[in-house]
Amino acid sequence: MECPLCAINRDELIWQDERCRVISGNDPDYPGYFRVVWGEHVSEMSDLDARARRHFMDVVFAVESSLRTLMAPDKINLASLGNKVGHLHWHVIARFADDRHFPESIWGREQRQAPTRKAPSHTELIARMSFDLAQISVSC
Repeated sequence: MECPLCAINRDELIWQDERCRVISGNDPDYPGYFRVVWGEHVSEMSDLDARARRHFMDVVFAVESSLRTLMAPDKINLASLGNKVGHLHWHVIARFADDRHFPESIWGREQRQAPTRKAPSHTELIARMSFDLAQISVSC
């Protein structure tokens, strides 16, 4: 079975470095939905050494921080499931009290019709992520 996260889809790519990448969740109902994907095909966080785990989570936290700044959501959801796709990745999702599923997960039961929101542009997200990653790296 071919892993959908091993292949790099340039249309989804927001940011990458030598170890991981950030891709769009491509969900029109959730424009603040991104995935942070580890470059190598591994399944669990414990497959990474401590330094790699720290780097991976720094990127997750930078995406979270960037979405908070750019979109001002009511909540950020972080999830690492991997039940269907056994390639290490984290979901980072900006949530709003009036979105379709809130307070359920985005995979839960729909609660209401939701207003349309605009995703941050790739340029805005990349600039903000770069800033936030630099701040995280300085504090370590």
